[in-house]
Amino acid sequence: QVQLVESGGGVVQAGASLRLSCAASGLSFSSRGMGWFRQAPGKDREFVAAISWNFGTEYADLVKGRFSISRDNAKDTVYLQMNSLNDEDTAVYYCGAAVVVSRRPSSYTYWGQGTQVTVSS
Repeated sequence: QVQLVESGGGVVQAGASLRLSCAASGLSFSSRGMGWFRQAPGKDREFVAAISWNFGTEYADLVKGRFSISRDNAKDTVYLQMNSLNDEDTAVYYCGAAVVVSRRPSSYTYWGQGTQVTVSS
C-alpha cells in the first residue's frame, strides 16, 4: 500500500521559513518523480515544485528563488524548503508521486493527506 505522509506545516509570520517533508512508503521512491502542490480555500490545486528521479527540478514562477525542493532517496523523503513566506503562500500543501514529473495534478498517481501552512502578515 502506497503512503505519502506530509509534515512540517504550521503558522508562521511573513518573512519566516518552513521546511516541509513528505515520507513515502510502498513504492519505488528512487524511480519516481515527486511534486509539491498547494490548494488555498476556493481555489484549484496549483503546482509549486517538482523533482525528477534524476534530481532535475522545476518551480512555479511565484515561488522561484524562495522555495527549494530536494529529495533523499536513502530516506524515501522529499522536502520543500520555503523561505521569505508571505500571506499568498497560505494553503494546504500536498506532495504527489508520478512516473514523470509534471505541472499537472492529473499526472500524479499518489497523494498525501496535506499539511496546512498559514502565513500571518
